[in-house]
Amino acid sequence: MELAYIPSPSVGVIHLGPLPLRGYAFCIIVGVFVAVWYGNKRWVARGGRSGTVADIAVWAVPFGLVGGRLYHVVTDPELYFEKGEDWVNAFKIWEGGLGIWGAVALGAVGAWIGCRRRGIPLAAWADALAPAVAIAQAIGRWGNWFNQELYGKPTHVPWALHITNPSGGGTPGYYHPTFLYESLWCLVVAALVVWADRRWQLGHGRAFALYVALYCVGRGGTEYLRVDEANHILGLRLNLWTVMVMFVLAVLYIVLSARLRPGRESVVEPGAHPDPDPENPEESTDPEESTDPEESTDPEKPTGAGDSAEPGTRAESAGPAAETAK
Repeated sequence: MELAYIPSPSVGVIHLGPLPLRGYAFCIIVGVFVAVWYGNKRWVARGGRSGTVADIAVWAVPFGLVGGRLYHVVTDPELYFEKGEDWVNAFKIWEGGLGIWGAVALGAVGAWIGCRRRGIPLAAWADALAPAVAIAQAIGRWGNWFNQELYGKPTHVPWALHITNPSGGGTPGYYHPTFLYESLWCLVVAALVVWADRRWQLGHGRAFALYVALYCVGRGGTEYLRVDEANHILGLRLNLWTVMVMFVLAVLYIVLSARLRPGRESVVEPGAHPDPDPENPEESTDPEESTDPEESTDPEKPTGAGDSAEPGTRAESAGPAAETAK
């Protein structure tokens, strides 16, 4: 008898009349909105305009969804095109199956189109969005919990996931909650990227490359635990090979980029003005608002009185009394 475990939802979809509300799709949508909101805050802090992230996301998100689905279908074609399978299921994205690498690759194409239309460097935009993308992944992974899919090896740890209706014809039981492991790791990745960006002022795409490298570390562990069917190359899951290749490429990019293009972009969006330094909110960015207190004059003080009068005119303005004082 298990004393503690993580229960699985009894259903993954709730119907409001003819409208189905699917848990998987809900997690993806929430993740996108949170990423746009947080990415916008980081973009504005970098000197961009508020709303630019959302405008570019209009291009990046649809491209990313298509790319994520294509990666899943191409790497697991037997699920849709073998004898007895219905190829129409390849379009049923709400049933799960989004490959992060396809989403990142084709999403970057959409982001490039949006950035090009606004004259914005893609690398700077990607750096601002890097931790936001990790947080979106952390939220989106809970969609696997709703679908009872992509769990790990059988286990009896207190945080085991109780699978009651496994996808793919698996056996009900207690398994490692790999969706939870990856969700928590994505939050750690987001925190590390934010810290490193503040510490070293990462620019020219290095913050995004750091996100990719760190994510690969955690993804490698969850891929080792997962028991769902996958294509293998030389005894290793295809996704594990992809993780290793992406990790190497990300690290190489960080090293080479730091040598070839040190520092970070000083201007990320033409015509935008950075907000005042949050650590010095009283410091104004408008030069017309800064005045020298020594140059200000009191309108109620006479022109020839006090220290504001010219030294050579004090005696003249004082009249006969000044002459007597001599």
